[in-house]
Amino acid sequence: MLTRIRNAGRAGLATAEMPHSKLKGEIARILKKEGFIADYVSEGQGGKKQLRVYMKYGAGRAPVIRGLRRISKPGLRRYADLKKTPRVVGGMGIAIISTSKGLMTDREMRQNRLGGEVLCYVW
Repeated sequence: MLTRIRNAGRAGLATAEMPHSKLKGEIARILKKEGFIADYVSEGQGGKKQLRVYMKYGAGRAPVIRGLRRISKPGLRRYADLKKTPRVVGGMGIAIISTSKGLMTDREMRQNRLGGEVLCYVW
């Protein structure tokens, strides 16, 4: 999902499509809430659902998402507790973290005093 969004932004595409899953839907929800994407829609039925992400661009068709990096990978999981909460680009970006209360940003994680697996950084 992250690579499809990154590639769509660099190519200047209006949308990025991918197979739907609950995790991808939650990541899209957070990206929309934080203002990195314009909108997202889940289409289809059953196991054939597609997630369509509508990209957001600024002045001069520059993508709002400047960078997107996967942190925790299947070969090496990365976890953060309250004391080691990551700050992305000095607080200008967000870290998406999987906690016991669901997916949330690094700011929400600090407010709820939780820890979890760091999925990605977005700036």
